[in-house]
Amino acid sequence: MKLVNRSALSVKPTQAFVDWINLLEPTEEGDDLTLSDVDQESTVYLIPEMDTEEALHTYVRERYLDILENELSAWEEDYRMWPDALDWELFERFLLVEFSYLSVDLDDDTPLESSVIEEDDLLLDNEED
Repeated sequence: MKLVNRSALSVKPTQAFVDWINLLEPTEEGDDLTLSDVDQESTVYLIPEMDTEEALHTYVRERYLDILENELSAWEEDYRMWPDALDWELFERFLLVEFSYLSVDLDDDTPLESSVIEEDDLLLDNEED
């Protein structure tokens, strides 16, 4: 086990987020995604080490738009289909954030790797025609 020099955010969808996803592609009655279906798609974001809840909240407040855009693009690449106002209120309605001060790597065999994700990689085909 190795302690990683990062704190973490686990981001989970709310029912409001699921409702938005279901509006994207109408389905037959009863075929809509449920919160339980989408909850399996939660994302963990590694962030700089934080030692207080206030620091964590401040960081999220500074980076909420990056997180929100990433979560929306995971379900709909065309930003024109996104909600109109990408603001803090939407972030709070669509996503639940859980904090973790420590990150531990349990894989003793495989070294950690990382790659840079460019904004264009996250938001594919979002150019206006």
